[in-house]
Amino acid sequence: MKNDFRSRNHPAYWAFILHRMSGVALSLFLPLHFWALGQALQGEIKLQGFLRWTEQPWVKIAETLLVVLLAAHMSGGVRLLMLEFLPWRSWHKTLLALALGVSVAMGLMFLLSVF
Repeated sequence: MKNDFRSRNHPAYWAFILHRMSGVALSLFLPLHFWALGQALQGEIKLQGFLRWTEQPWVKIAETLLVVLLAAHMSGGVRLLMLEFLPWRSWHKTLLALALGVSVAMGLMFLLSVF
């Protein structure tokens, strides 16, 4: 029983949790994305109103979070592919940290381009 809790403090466990949580968050976002795309089908006035609404700062921050989630989910997927097809090496922990850093960096680059 004690070993079960120790394995939850491993970086790979937290990478697993981040990958699953980002996947759930992205799947919750998808219907909203389709709704936003549907605004274009209802005419230019509806779409322009929606686009004006997206200029709010909190929407820009949410977009940045979305970019970070996408990058985290992508890097988690690449990590899983590596685990499937490559033998485990001690430097995989370094790759976990690198993937997290790249995810945050992509979000920051997006945020800087938005504001």
